[in-house]
Amino acid sequence: MDERRPTGAAFLLTQLGTHAARRFADRVSAVDLTPPQSGLIRAVAQEPGRSQQALAAQLGTPATRLVALVDALEKRGVLERRRNPDDRRLYAVHLTPAGEELLADLGRLAAEHEADLLAPLSPEERRSLAGLLGRVAAAEGLTPGVHPGYRDLPDDDRGPQGAPPCGT
Repeated sequence: MDERRPTGAAFLLTQLGTHAARRFADRVSAVDLTPPQSGLIRAVAQEPGRSQQALAAQLGTPATRLVALVDALEKRGVLERRRNPDDRRLYAVHLTPAGEELLADLGRLAAEHEADLLAPLSPEERRSLAGLLGRVAAAEGLTPGVHPGYRDLPDDDRGPQGAPPCGT
C-alpha cells in the first residue's frame, strides 16, 4: 500500500509551472527567441508606442534590463524605437513588420503549447482551471499576462532556464 501523502496543489502548480516554462522556452527557441523576448514582443503589441520606462514598469523589471531586451530585438529588426511625439526625451517602442510576423508565429506557438499541455482536460475543464488559477493569481497580486520572472532577469536577458514565458 502506498502511504505517501497526497501531493499538494501548491507543489503541483510549481512542478507544472516549471515544466510548462521549459517547454515554452523550447518552442520559442524554434523562432530564435527567449521567453523574455517573447513576452516583450507581446507587451509591445498590446499597446504600441509605450515608452521603455512604461514597459519596464508593466513587466516589473528595471529599465536597464528592459533596454537589453529592446536592444537585441531592435538589432534583429523586430522592434524599433521612435521619438515620442509628446515627449522628445522618451522613445516609443513599436513592432516592425518583421515583428508583426513574429508575433503571429508566437501566437501559433502559444496556442500549440497550451493545447499540448492541457490535452488531458476537456474544454470545460480548461475553462474552469483557467478561472480558478486566475482567481489565485489575482489574490496574489500578480499582473495579468506578465510572468513574475522579469524581476529576476540579469542585464543580458537570459534569466533562469525557461523564465519568463509572459502570457502563455
